[in-house]
Amino acid sequence: MFYAITGRVVHLDTQSVALETGGVAFQCSTTLTTLKTIGEKGSTVTLYTYLNVREDALDLFGFATEQELECFKLLISVSGVGPKAALAILSELTPDKLALCLATGDSKSITRAQGVGPKLAQRVVLELKDKLAKGLELPADSPEIQAAGIAAADGNASEAVSALTMLGYSQSEAAVAVSKLDSALSVEELIKQALKQLARQV
Repeated sequence: MFYAITGRVVHLDTQSVALETGGVAFQCSTTLTTLKTIGEKGSTVTLYTYLNVREDALDLFGFATEQELECFKLLISVSGVGPKAALAILSELTPDKLALCLATGDSKSITRAQGVGPKLAQRVVLELKDKLAKGLELPADSPEIQAAGIAAADGNASEAVSALTMLGYSQSEAAVAVSKLDSALSVEELIKQALKQLARQV
């Protein structure tokens, strides 16, 4: 119904923004990621929107980018993921980071979102990984995401990724670090060099 709304910011809180346009203020629930891009009250912004129709309410959701909106729609297509959980996930992970989690099977990072437990995070990965592989909507063509996906599934690299996750790194962090190394190296050498990379990022 609404593709996007451009208007003046008249209200902001930790979960929503209200935009005034044509004398009407539309309140949109949104993510922390979008809220960080919105200026002060009085600034003019455009939000890409999704209208969720329920029996007792019409809920409007707004996002700073079309990519974030597409991720939201994909997330709510997963069984058990409602708008609230989808907003929580996208508040914790940008679309690029979410795609990386899906490519590497990293459900642990998704559980950092408020109210999202291990079972739900695993379902998100399971149901959306195929869509990512088909290149649907998410930025699956990113070289980093492709390399990380290969590293997570490939011989010595896969073993190194598993060892790094046991040391407390997320699947996606480990896969990205290992993907930058020569896959012909031994598992021990891959782990050693990946740890050096990860230490530099702290």
